[in-house]
Amino acid sequence: MQHKPQLRILPLLIAAAFYANHAYAEDAAPDANASATAPDAAPMQQVEVTAAHLKSARIDLSPNVGTTIYSIDKHMVDQLGQGDNTPFNEVLLRLPGVSQDSKGSGSIHVRDDHANVQYRVNGVQLPESISGFGQSIDTRFVESTDFITGALPAQFGLRTAGIVDIQTKEGLPQSGGRVGVLVGSHDQIQPSAEFFGTQGAFNYYLSGSYLTNKLGIENPLPTTSALHDKTNQTKSFGVLSYFLDDNTRLGLMFGTYNGRFQIPNNPNQEPAFAVTGATAPDSAQLDENQREKNRFLVLSLQKSLGDLNYQVSAFHQYSELHYTPDAIGDLAYNGVASNTLRSNTANGLQFDASYKLNDQHTIRSGLAYTRQTTHSDNTVGVFDLNDDGTQASTDPRTIIDNSSKTGKLSSIYLQDEWHITAPLTVNYGVRFDKVDAFVNEQQWSPRINVAYQLAKGTALHAGYSRYFTPPPQELAAQSSIDKYAGTSNAPEVGVSDNVKSERTNYYDIGISHQLTPQLTVTADAYYKKIRNMLDEGQFGQALILSPFNYDRGYAKGLELSGVYSEKNWGTFLNVTTQKAEGTNITSGQSLFGPDELAYIANHYIHVDHDQTVTVSGGAHYHFGDSQVSGDFLYGSGLRLTPDNGAPNSGHLPHYATVNLALTHTWKATPVGTVEGRLALINAFDKVYLLRDGSGVGVGAPQYGERRSIYAGLSTSF
Repeated sequence: MQHKPQLRILPLLIAAAFYANHAYAEDAAPDANASATAPDAAPMQQVEVTAAHLKSARIDLSPNVGTTIYSIDKHMVDQLGQGDNTPFNEVLLRLPGVSQDSKGSGSIHVRDDHANVQYRVNGVQLPESISGFGQSIDTRFVESTDFITGALPAQFGLRTAGIVDIQTKEGLPQSGGRVGVLVGSHDQIQPSAEFFGTQGAFNYYLSGSYLTNKLGIENPLPTTSALHDKTNQTKSFGVLSYFLDDNTRLGLMFGTYNGRFQIPNNPNQEPAFAVTGATAPDSAQLDENQREKNRFLVLSLQKSLGDLNYQVSAFHQYSELHYTPDAIGDLAYNGVASNTLRSNTANGLQFDASYKLNDQHTIRSGLAYTRQTTHSDNTVGVFDLNDDGTQASTDPRTIIDNSSKTGKLSSIYLQDEWHITAPLTVNYGVRFDKVDAFVNEQQWSPRINVAYQLAKGTALHAGYSRYFTPPPQELAAQSSIDKYAGTSNAPEVGVSDNVKSERTNYYDIGISHQLTPQLTVTADAYYKKIRNMLDEGQFGQALILSPFNYDRGYAKGLELSGVYSEKNWGTFLNVTTQKAEGTNITSGQSLFGPDELAYIANHYIHVDHDQTVTVSGGAHYHFGDSQVSGDFLYGSGLRLTPDNGAPNSGHLPHYATVNLALTHTWKATPVGTVEGRLALINAFDKVYLLRDGSGVGVGAPQYGERRSIYAGLSTSF
């Protein structure tokens, strides 16, 4: 993380950004004097200046006054054990307010929200994809990230727990690239490549990677290796820019993700159902699998006209998840074998503009429209049951459960950044959001943020935001629930009301103080008062989550952060304490048992992803062309329901994991600049649970990764 000096709270892993930028340019370009004498040096330099100017203008479209911002740059990523091979969600885990979960439950939570994270790439908000195990964002194409939380300005809506605002790498004046491979534990092999350059007014950056290992999903056992847990994943990304003139850019951005996962097995389970003419396979030999796809395409036009800047984008996204069961095994152990295919197609437009009215006022406005169609195709094998819940027949029958839904999201906003005096800035505005899907709802949402420079090196911010968060479209509709009445896939509660949009009053205040030139400390506190509080649970056997509402809820927390940075070394520490509770389930009741519903109707309970204390920290040291670094994560444990206890009244045991890394760079070799890397993940081999479960397949426990070692080699040319 990196300090950005503008009346903002920025807790931070500051690490010699100059070193990172210098190293990247040195690796990518030849001697500056030599390039200056080249015939095309002037055009290249002009393209570089134009690109930098338009990038700055694009970033300025998004206000940041009074928000909480944690900034991640390339140098921070280099300090992580696996470098830019680190999954992007694990990069975010090093930020305050972010807690860890299993891949099947969303991987991360921000300020005690279940999901509700918005990803923006080069100023464009990506539509939500079908949730699964994989990560479609590839860390290697990220140049920098602003992670924005708190009371957000009117520009940001719909998904508001955290804004992951990514600026991607772009083509440099001199063409070049980078290729590398990371190998290690769990039979991991991960080759990757990047290529970039400029040809006249055309600028390009392309990247791709492939990953295979035998730890695709968390192990249901506390062992080093999992059973039946292989994954193959491919990612690609590209940014193509054409500069029509010095103030106009036409851009094309695309990305693809394809992932295949084996569902890990939980041995020594006992079958619960008999299947005619078949013997239940050993639970260690089941063959359940999941396939995931995600691809997006964005066409943008950006224009800078003096004090007026705008960007208009058209986008398309397609995502798909396909779960295939072990036909006999799933029936024998779970009473249901569901071949489930879910897909989502989204198309839309986004427009953002800013106008500097005068030295005191900058006006920003914009609109967005998304039309998405979700398909759910399920072929489900079940058993009929007697009234007492016993198996009525050993002959399974098949239920075809297909459905689709088209939804529309519309948003518009207007805001003013008002520099009242030199130390005081106010950003105020309003946005309007409307959703037309399983529900038809809308809301006007006022926002106000204040930033005040108390003294040199000390900044205060505060804000209030009204939020409107529609539910995701991937839910179990009542028409689907009705089909399973009287079968082994019937929920205990057979009726679910429609899921409603969450409505939140959000308050945030924070302060940042530079104690010495090397040491900066920050604190940020928040409180959320919530109606129709959204959460998600699993309906049926396939790992697909469905949303539900608590009638009322709240969340509150405190984030503390400190960073110390010297020329050759630095360290950081983040501490977060938080609490989130809800009461009275008002939708998605089929995800619960009747006793749970009765208790929650009259009691506030912790949400299942609530973790009381989360701590992250790390340090790095440069010596010559080498760097040694380490980081750790601590969690007090997510919630669980103890035997004969109230829902979510207990929590899993606390854990702490430590990761170490050593890198060395060889410059000016015959094949370019070469980097070698060694990484030790979970160095002390801590055995820890992320989630507690029972049964087989996706209902099993999920343990964190045991001690693993990785080695990488890459060359830049």
